[in-house]
Amino acid sequence: MIALTVVYVTVLLLAPLGGIVWTVVKNGLHVITQTLTSHDVLHAFVLTFIIAVITIVVTAAFGIPVALVLTRQRFPGRQLLSALVNLPLAVSPVIVGLMAVLLFGRTGWFEGFFAARGIQIIFALPSMILVTIFICIPFVVREVTPVLEELGTEEEDAARTLGASGFQTFLRVTLPNIRWGLLYGIALSAARALGEIGAVLIVSGAIQGKTETATLYVLRAIEEREEPSAYLVALTLAAASIVLLAAIEVIKRKRMEEIGR
Repeated sequence: MIALTVVYVTVLLLAPLGGIVWTVVKNGLHVITQTLTSHDVLHAFVLTFIIAVITIVVTAAFGIPVALVLTRQRFPGRQLLSALVNLPLAVSPVIVGLMAVLLFGRTGWFEGFFAARGIQIIFALPSMILVTIFICIPFVVREVTPVLEELGTEEEDAARTLGASGFQTFLRVTLPNIRWGLLYGIALSAARALGEIGAVLIVSGAIQGKTETATLYVLRAIEEREEPSAYLVALTLAAASIVLLAAIEVIKRKRMEEIGR
């Protein structure tokens, strides 16, 4: 079983990654320098970073209250809300992009409202952020919810009994207790935001130097037969994802140790 696992991981994961590394290295150092100093590549990385950061902030800020409502409140429709949180996991990113076009594109439901105020949603940064946030909604909620259920309400009730306000209880009791689950969800959201392409491709128009993220740059570079540059950008994204995965494993271990105590 160990040998089978090693072969499986090597063939399906390490071999393709090694192939990308070899393709980048064999073309020489000048390809790396030219690619990483290219205006389009730098813009793509900056745009990807902006989208990822905003997505992390929004999903964390709203994911915690949703998780608290699902675990601490009992109300009609609670199960429906829980199912809706999982909806982005079941819907194709391409469909998410098409839904955004339906809402904000030309003749869309809300297009007139934003156009009258000079705000462009589709083929601009706002739509790219919106679809990425939608796709990343479940991660923080689904990582924090089990932690809250495991913790129960005893410590929070004790804090309120001692005179702490709801906000003080959240800051001093709830938030420290869910920190590892929260960080785990944030890491997953970041990894997903960095690699998103389907929905972003639909709503951005992939305008070179304007609405082109790192993943969209890779797609265009391959189509234009600039494989070395495409592989280098892909390798950079893969390295970022590997760092995030390593962070996830560390966080997961910390969280299990915390729960074990």
